[in-house]
Amino acid sequence: MSPKGETAGVVVPPPLLYVGGFLVGLALDWLLPLGRLPRSRFLMAVGIALLLVQLPLGVAAFRAMRRAGTQVNPYKPTTAMVTSGAFRISRNPIYLSFTLLYLGLVLLLGTVWPLCLLVPVLVVMQRGVILREEQYLEARFGEAYRRYRERVRRWL
Repeated sequence: MSPKGETAGVVVPPPLLYVGGFLVGLALDWLLPLGRLPRSRFLMAVGIALLLVQLPLGVAAFRAMRRAGTQVNPYKPTTAMVTSGAFRISRNPIYLSFTLLYLGLVLLLGTVWPLCLLVPVLVVMQRGVILREEQYLEARFGEAYRRYRERVRRWL
């Protein structure tokens, strides 16, 4: 890890937060079942669509960061501001991809607890990851980041 101030200081690695929330939800689903989501073709189709959308979005975001020569790891210093590719439509395309993956799996599995835990996962993402990253990027890139933030929405 880098010294304080050289990174955003996020509270938890985002993939761990999403995986952890989902696994805790599955465990709760087993221990204290709340029932299942309705098994409909519509929900299955939406779940599949979310999975099909999230993969190219996430891959495009990773590639854009690699091309820019900056870190994907939030515990390492950011060396470049990425505004191309998937970052033209979302300031957080990787986190959006994680969220779509999570929700797609919930719909395909029909699990209620992971769906309930998505809200706390997103609250921790917002407060413990995204806001910290935005403050860090503004301090690091100043006016250029402020202009980007005005142009591009946080999620979609």
